[in-house]
This record gives sequence, C-alpha cells and structure tokens, in this order.
Amino acid sequence: MSDEANVQAPPLASLTAGEGASAIRERVIEQLRTVFDPEIPVNIYELGLIYEVTVDDSGQVGIRMTLTSPMCPAAEQLPPEVEGKARGVAGVSDVKLDLVWDPPWNPSMMSEAAKLDLGMV
Repeated sequence: MSDEANVQAPPLASLTAGEGASAIRERVIEQLRTVFDPEIPVNIYELGLIYEVTVDDSGQVGIRMTLTSPMCPAAEQLPPEVEGKARGVAGVSDVKLDLVWDPPWNPSMMSEAAKLDLGMV
C-alpha cells in the first residue's frame, strides 16, 4: 500500500475555551458537507439527507438522517462515514446516528445550491 493511502486529513482546529455546542454543531455540519452520495455529485447535507444535527453541552452529537431510498446502494457506506466524520470533530464526545425513513426523502428537500448543481433550477 502506498504512503498516499495512509495519509489522513489534517485534524480540525481545536475548540477554544468558550466555544460550545453551537460551534461544535457548525463544525459537524462542515464535515457532513464533505460526504457525498456516490451516485449523485452533491454532498449529503445539500441533498437534504441530514434532517437534524443536535449537540448538547457535553459534546454528544445526535444526527437524524435518511437516504434517497431504502434500497440505496450506499446504505452500508454512508451512515458509518457520517458517524466517523462527526466523531472526528474537536469537542465531540459521542455520536448517535438515527437512520430514519419518515419523512421519505424527495428532491424538494435539496438546497437551492444542490438543485443548481444538478441542473434542476
């Protein structure tokens, strides 16, 4: 295996004193924007697959997400990737990911930027 395969992304900047749940939440969202559905060239946050991101004062993160369909080929890869990206954020003490199917995802849940990227606007 080449050295390139072992290179990891640089660590995120550490939280400074006084930064709390809101700062952690923003950093988690920033990381979720680096996760892409392999079949759609838009990140899962802009696709509307992330329904909710919560962070409590102890750094516990809750992520409520869905997939484009229950038969999504990325069903085994995306949730662990989302959880891993969230765990890598400075200040996160734990992550609870809840994969839900209600409400079902539909294209109207995409951001305007995602629709523009996909030529839907």
